[in-house]
Amino acid sequence: MNEMVDVLIIGSGASGAAAAWSLADTRMRILCLEQGDWMKPSDFPSNGRDWEARRYADFDISPNRRARDTDYPVNDDNSPMKVANFNAVGGGTVMYTAHYPRMHPSDFRVRTLDGVADDWPIDYATLEPFFAENDRMMGVSGLAGDPAYPPHQPPMPPLPLGKTGARYAKAMNKLGWHWWPSDTTIATTEYDGRAPCINLGHCTPGCAQGAKASTDITYWPHAIRAGVELRTRCRVREITTNEHGMASGAIYYDADGVEQFQPAEVVIVACNGIGTPRLLLNSASSRFPNGLANSSGLVGKNLMLHPWPQVFGYVDERVDGDRAPMLSIWSKEFYETDPNRDFVRGYTLQFTRGTGIVNEAITSAAAGRLPWGQDHHSTYRKLFHKRLQIGIACEDLPEEHNRVTLDPVLKDSHGIPAPRIDYVIAENCRRMMEHGIARAEEILTAAGATNLHAARVALNSPGHLLGTARMGDDPERSVVNAWGRSHDVKNLFIVDGSIWVTSGGVNPTSTIQALALYVADSMKKRLATLFD
Repeated sequence: MNEMVDVLIIGSGASGAAAAWSLADTRMRILCLEQGDWMKPSDFPSNGRDWEARRYADFDISPNRRARDTDYPVNDDNSPMKVANFNAVGGGTVMYTAHYPRMHPSDFRVRTLDGVADDWPIDYATLEPFFAENDRMMGVSGLAGDPAYPPHQPPMPPLPLGKTGARYAKAMNKLGWHWWPSDTTIATTEYDGRAPCINLGHCTPGCAQGAKASTDITYWPHAIRAGVELRTRCRVREITTNEHGMASGAIYYDADGVEQFQPAEVVIVACNGIGTPRLLLNSASSRFPNGLANSSGLVGKNLMLHPWPQVFGYVDERVDGDRAPMLSIWSKEFYETDPNRDFVRGYTLQFTRGTGIVNEAITSAAAGRLPWGQDHHSTYRKLFHKRLQIGIACEDLPEEHNRVTLDPVLKDSHGIPAPRIDYVIAENCRRMMEHGIARAEEILTAAGATNLHAARVALNSPGHLLGTARMGDDPERSVVNAWGRSHDVKNLFIVDGSIWVTSGGVNPTSTIQALALYVADSMKKRLATLFD
């Protein structure tokens, strides 16, 4: 029998790590269960010449393709967008691009401003101190003064624009559109024991250099030194409840596959927008027949995945290729609602560098740009390290039919039902995508690019899993309250992207972590009355 802990956190990624670190100063006994392993930098693909190939194998962003023993399968057949995640200490932060925008103030007031979706029960100002705290912990590089945001000061200078970024910037200046150096969690100076980026360009399949902030090298060392216990290779099957309807702990399988029970006074779920509803639905009981914390019927519903068109073309000189981090600038020119457009809300334009040698060859051959035979090499020379690419981060509005349920057939290696995804891209979002593609084509043309191509939805992209256990003041219209506590189970909290009300048009990690710090701080302020 495992000893009782004060706080049990399930998941060690972006949100679980932040919550663990924040709560550590209470001196409570805190335990985190993580189904993956600690990652070894020496195991990352960037240590070998086959690093690009491994992005489609053991370091693929899709759990179905990656299929490690620490992964769980996902049935995403009924979705044009495929799920991306990573199971390890640090979670998805091991594999993300480290692009680090915050949500905008308008993102929390979508119903008030635009008459769609719902307003959040909190606002940007509430999260502002936690954004700043998280920037310090993760180590954000950027340039203060972006007119698209309220003022904030990243702790490190921005990434260099490089040849690619400078070319984009000149094109945006020609068009008269907003652009700004991106906030990223890639170190540009020595920071908290991390060396600065040396421009290997292997950011996504793990940064062996340690310049990219993932929570295994940022939050977790501090949390563990403060007394938090982190137990790996522990796959949680269900959260249990007692006769009073309170969470009593979790049943999990340990590294040897042995079923264990971990009792706890408080349970915090940090399993992402797919893993969290899967766990809650799988924790059904006689008291909670439709799943734990699901009296609203909204657990698993309102899934938002951020459709992500990409437009690219080729210029007549070699630019950065895949050297240096993927992203250096963004544009918020089309972020806020414009009544002259045929959709509400908007998107971020993300200006990326090129791709690797092998990936350029594979994708260009598959698309018919690169012929076999006599012209193969001469054509490839026109493509190699000459690609410009713009990603369009489209706001995805919540719709209940976009959802996560338990698959009736598919199971993981411990027999736990796998999540099933049902998702359709909404018409508002489709119009937004087309608008973004047209603007990206204008920018690329202004940058001197030709041979333009657009991909409407990139497979497995981008891995933003939001909205399936939303926060709100009304228990009939939300799963948790305005500070992350379940309406139904007073000692159950959720801190990951599933509590989002709307998705914004940005990468979510910065806001996910700010929310986790905010929930943890709210818990600390209410320790004496936490279950009232």
